Parts: sequence; structure tokens; C-alpha cells
Amino acid sequence: MILLACTSLNYATAHPSQDKLTLEHNMPPTQLPNHIAMIMDGNGRWAKKRMLPRYAGHQAGLKTVRMVVEQCSTRGIKALTLFAFSSENWSRPYQEVNQIMSLFFQALRGEQRRLQKNRVRLRIIGDKSAFSPNLVQRISETERITASNDGLLLQIAANYGGRWDIVQAARTMAQQVQAGQLDPATISEANFATNLATLDCPDPDLLIRTGGEQRISNFLLWQLAYAELYFTEVLWPDFDEMALVDALNAFASRQRRFGKTGDQVQSANNP
Repeated sequence: MILLACTSLNYATAHPSQDKLTLEHNMPPTQLPNHIAMIMDGNGRWAKKRMLPRYAGHQAGLKTVRMVVEQCSTRGIKALTLFAFSSENWSRPYQEVNQIMSLFFQALRGEQRRLQKNRVRLRIIGDKSAFSPNLVQRISETERITASNDGLLLQIAANYGGRWDIVQAARTMAQQVQAGQLDPATISEANFATNLATLDCPDPDLLIRTGGEQRISNFLLWQLAYAELYFTEVLWPDFDEMALVDALNAFASRQRRFGKTGDQVQSANNP
């Protein structure tokens, strides 16, 4: 797990190396995902392999977060959602959790000006009730400051679980029904989705998980219904630009049918 994604970035002046990214540059825009979700797995194992404390893996993973946010921002990808801390991660050692929360607070405090400068809109999704009052205040302040930015939407999932998200949306709609504000007969997938933590953000087109595990771990359960899933053995701190390009190329090579036949999709794309 890792924390806020934009430390020391300057998206506007980023220039990725041409030799690494030529193939991706040649992709038609329709073949790039509008929204990428990422499960950043492998920090602890990366540290263990080097006989370092787990915290060192979280710190090392920051460079990867910086690269991913930079690449998404400069390439016009509209949204990036990073799984920073799951609702199940509270069961980790007390010291590690405290260190992660401390990193989270420091990043929020230090990056407001850069987020604003580079038009990145930050949203923290998850159950904030478990956070300290100081952290909740810092989250609210950063979200407020960046709310009108029109660049990349950066969503950090912190104390987030997909089941929690669905339950809190159902609870909100039940309260609306009870208050006479909502007719149960009008409940649909569309208006249910507006009550999820992701609000107005389109569903992810691509999920990338590093670290070799092949599961979604209670992440964006509703939103990932039609996402393309991409798993890599690369540990998060070692996930570099080429690894990202590999994932984007894999996405571009897939035919997204959404229940239709391949022939129907091909016909629609080539009228």
C-alpha cells in the first residue's frame, strides 16, 4: 500500500522518454483508458527481499506513484484511482498503520500548492470516520482547494472497501426513501451509482494490479463490472514506465464487447 500520489511532481513539464513510449504514442485515443484503477501491491515483499522494514517499501513505492500520476496526467487520462489503504489493512501491525497514516497526513499537507498549480483534482474515497480529526480536516481542506481543477481526477482509496461502498450507498438511498425523497420504483443502476464514493467519476476501463496476486481484494466491486483486468508479477516499487506501457498496450489489444458479439463490435467500429 502507498499514500498520496503527487509528491514532487511537475506534470506540466514532464517529458517521458520517447524510446519507451513510442508504441503507446501511436495508439488512437479511443484505445487508451479514460479511467485507470490500480492496486499497488508488493511494497512489503520488496522491502523484505532487501532485508528492510516494510515501511521502506512504502517509501520506495512513492517513486512509482509519482511516475503513474505523471504519465496519466500528461497523456490526458481523465481519472486515476489508487488503492492506498483498504478497510482490511487495519489488521496490520500497529506501527506500520501509524507510519502509513503519518505519511498520508504529510503528503496532504505538502502537496496542496502543487495539486492546484497542475490542475489536479483530488478526492479521497473511503470511510473517513476512522481517521484522526486532524487527518479528516486535512483531507477536507485539500479536496476543497482542488475541487475546481479541470485536469486529472486523482482518487485515493483510503480505508476503502467495495462492500462498504455498496452498503453505504444502499443506506443513503434507504434514508431517502424513508424521508419521502425517493420512490423505490425509480431506483436504477444509474442513480444507485451516484451514491457510491466515486460519485460522478466514470467506471474504470482498466484495473492494474502489481505484485503477482490475481484478485481485486474488495476494491471498487460495483465499478469494476466491465473493467479489463491486468495482473503483473512486478512488485509496486519496481513498476516503471515500461511496465505501465505494457499494461496500456495490453488494454489496447483487447476487444471490449460489453455483452455484444465480436462481429457486432467490429461492425460498429468500421461502419
